[in-house]
Amino acid sequence: MGTELRLEARGLSKTYGGSRALQDAALAVAPGEIHALVGQNGCGKSTLVKILTGYHAPDPGGSISVDGTGLSLPVRWSEATAAGVSVVHQDLGLLDHLTVAENIGVGGYAHSKTTGKINWRAQNDIARRVLDRLRVPIAPTAPVASLSPTRRAEVAIARALRDLEPGRGLVILDEATRALPREELDRFHGLLQRVVAEGTSILMVSHNLEEVLRFADRVTVLRDGKVAAGALATKDLSEHDLARHMLGRSVDAVAREERDFTDAPVVATVSGLTARDLKDLALEIRRGEVVGLTGLPGTGFESIPRLIAGVERARAGTLTTGRRTVDLSRADVSDCLKAGLALVPEKRIVEGVALELSIRDNIAIPNVRHRGSPWFVGRRWQDSTAAEAITRLGIRTRSSRTLIRELSGGNQQKVLLAKWLSVAPDVVVLHEPTQAVDVGARADILRSIREAAARGLGVLLVSIAPNDLVDACDRILVVGRDGRVQTLRTHEPDDVLEAVYDEPAPTGPAPTEPTTDVRDDRSIGTEGR
Repeated sequence: MGTELRLEARGLSKTYGGSRALQDAALAVAPGEIHALVGQNGCGKSTLVKILTGYHAPDPGGSISVDGTGLSLPVRWSEATAAGVSVVHQDLGLLDHLTVAENIGVGGYAHSKTTGKINWRAQNDIARRVLDRLRVPIAPTAPVASLSPTRRAEVAIARALRDLEPGRGLVILDEATRALPREELDRFHGLLQRVVAEGTSILMVSHNLEEVLRFADRVTVLRDGKVAAGALATKDLSEHDLARHMLGRSVDAVAREERDFTDAPVVATVSGLTARDLKDLALEIRRGEVVGLTGLPGTGFESIPRLIAGVERARAGTLTTGRRTVDLSRADVSDCLKAGLALVPEKRIVEGVALELSIRDNIAIPNVRHRGSPWFVGRRWQDSTAAEAITRLGIRTRSSRTLIRELSGGNQQKVLLAKWLSVAPDVVVLHEPTQAVDVGARADILRSIREAAARGLGVLLVSIAPNDLVDACDRILVVGRDGRVQTLRTHEPDDVLEAVYDEPAPTGPAPTEPTTDVRDDRSIGTEGR
């Protein structure tokens, strides 16, 4: 492979108007390594990746080379792909109505030399070869819609490696593991280890510091558009070290006092909740208490927020609050809101915020009907509500009139939380509230949750992140494989993991080889065809 770096970027800057988003950034990725790129939202990560892939033109100056060969600036995507650069975005870019082979072929289908039409037999063969090379047991003809989250991510990796010879290339993973269940991460990272063992390099952009330290070889940290730390060996780092590089300071711990809620009034009771993966589940939340909820995918815990908020209909079950009792087999969102329960949904872009509206308008939306009239909606209450939220939650913005699409993910999440706190609920349900936010925003959000509870709200925090649960919650409910609910009171993330998995938490690097010879198992991934 020679002594050249797989990717070397120097002196990259980017200015938008009078704002410098990136300043003299450098990045060096060696052949056959997993190199992580981390930083707070707005630090310049996305700008750097977009410059590397030709989406943005950098300011004059700077250079980018792959395997010792310089690329023109601005980067032409055709030139970058010819040099072996590919990208797997956080949404994976897969089309559910197409097969695995069709998705792998997007952007480079095999064509017949005589007719010019797509040669589907050749395309299936190409897909099969790259899947076999990665030891991914999926049939090329399987519909992508039938695949698990990890298999979908593997198909996206296969597409990225489709045209690369073993030992060449750089795959950029832009938050591509964000949607993967925790128990699937080891298998996916096992695939990545097989890829880099051939000499291909991976640049992993991630907010998950635990994942970075566990699986990356080196890490580069951006802060305020500059490289705060370059190519650090992860074996010498802790999450606290990384957070300090990202923030320029230590992260303040979320205040968490031991409190006894035995005598506190119950603000919400869920009884007999039954759905596809749940049977007769019950839970209660007391005033001022933060209750955590977690479990393995497949136990049904992920659907509980939507079921008790009326987003999805349960087969049976009731929600009882101080305001009313709701039949969850017939309820909708309006019924649950009237009962005093508000949901902060997991998918903030799709279900939570309106990107083309301002901070003020997003926070005001749930209150317009009862605070306005069909012909007039006052602005004074909207301005004061937004200003209070910006101060209380630490939303970083120039004004309340800033559009949501201009905010970082962490600040969007803070606006979403403020939106539903503004309806003055008795209980708020938060589903993965720190997903894809940086370490500073995570601390702000968890602190805001604790403060909301201290003001008398009941809080249900549903998450697969054990650190969030132990940092923010007074007690943690774990939905087991058998549907039973276990209650934990712990400050240790490993205790949560052991309860979830019914075994000690996994440690150490992901395995480099699969546990079975996947070449002999062609049935996986073909079910439901």
